[in-house]
Amino acid sequence: MILKGKVHKYGANVNTDVIIPARYLNLSEGPELAQHCMEDIDADFTQKVKPGDIIMATSNFGCGSSREHAPLAIKSAGVSCVIARSFARIFFRNAINIGLPLLESEEAVDKTDSGDTLEVDLSTGTIRNTTKGLTFTAKPYPDFMSDLIAAGGLIGYTKERLSRRRS
Repeated sequence: MILKGKVHKYGANVNTDVIIPARYLNLSEGPELAQHCMEDIDADFTQKVKPGDIIMATSNFGCGSSREHAPLAIKSAGVSCVIARSFARIFFRNAINIGLPLLESEEAVDKTDSGDTLEVDLSTGTIRNTTKGLTFTAKPYPDFMSDLIAAGGLIGYTKERLSRRRS
């Protein structure tokens, strides 16, 4: 799967409280959450982000509370993937469970700026910065996790597996 989008870059320790502020945790639907995605760190994010765009951050992205709302808000805002040097472990798992791809690449983070356009090949882990003509590598997902992402997350994956068993 090839993803292409413009980069919205942030620093270290972007926590779940700024991804989706606690005052919106009474919302549970993706489109509602998307309206408030990143607003406490970037008030104009929802006006700037376009379908397919990519969030990039330095380290420990998604730290803080383990709320599932955070990756759902990002995915529902149209973000195709998040690239960082590292992710909080619970955020990583929550993102994969809803089908939001996350890639770790220190070199891509170091050599990419906000506004650059990236092409990301999830099957190989190749990240191409088409703005600067640079190519980076992230570790590709194992087959099981690739299948989860392709199915849109754990629920879609489970439904597909169950329907194949019934056939």
